[in-house]
Amino acid sequence: MSHWRFKLLYDGECPLCQREARWLQQRNHGGWLAFEDITAPGFDPATYHTTRAELMGVIHGVFPDGRMVQKVAVFREAYRAVGLGWLLAPTGWPGLRWLSDRGYELFARYRMPIGRIFGRNCASGTCIVPTGTRDGSAKK
Repeated sequence: MSHWRFKLLYDGECPLCQREARWLQQRNHGGWLAFEDITAPGFDPATYHTTRAELMGVIHGVFPDGRMVQKVAVFREAYRAVGLGWLLAPTGWPGLRWLSDRGYELFARYRMPIGRIFGRNCASGTCIVPTGTRDGSAKK
């Protein structure tokens, strides 16, 4: 069994995603949160029974038993793993869950332009977010 309780699958080419991953790594004192860069050489999305397009569309996370979550649920679990779950707990409440997921979908779709506003560019150009459906999954 793995030592980690939750694994964050993040876009290592996205400057905003990198920043969040670094911030969480600095708080990961117990090692309960694992990190996997979906843009790293050798990364195979089939390991998680998904595609690169789906992973690039919205953030995903995985539990040691293989269950996956996406969108704001990923942040709730990642923050919980580093002992800061209380910060995002309200995003799981009825009503707020729907609202936070819709807000995240907008952020995910426009994360590159948002990053440019704050002076953070995707230098490699691999951070392009696929056009998604209403639920945030990639179109086939």
